[in-house]
Amino acid sequence: MGLQMRQGLLSIRARLDRAGMLLSGLCAVHCLASILLVSALGAGGQFLLAPEIHRVGLVLALLIAAVAIGWGALRHRRAAPFVVAMTGLTFMGGALAVPHGVEEAVLTIIGVALVTLGHILNLRHAH
Repeated sequence: MGLQMRQGLLSIRARLDRAGMLLSGLCAVHCLASILLVSALGAGGQFLLAPEIHRVGLVLALLIAAVAIGWGALRHRRAAPFVVAMTGLTFMGGALAVPHGVEEAVLTIIGVALVTLGHILNLRHAH
């Protein structure tokens, strides 16, 4: 494989890691905003707390993490990014099993923080 192609593939994986980190951050903001807006104003509950948003977000996080971190693990042969991210995805999945509220937000925020850390570790090990 040529150097340019290898650099191009690394660039794609780095972009996926960054997209995963952005998605995790948006998820955390969504959780906090949902709790604050719904409890303070009673507004937006039907949209912000819709289960579909959470399911779609988890599927996107899972796909991006699987490609970026799985690809990275195959390349750099380090398990830490994969283990940390999968632990985070497990927390996020667990959040779907509890009622909306603080418990769900805490599980989700722990999950997205771990997924973000997995992407950061993946980026660091790539260099």
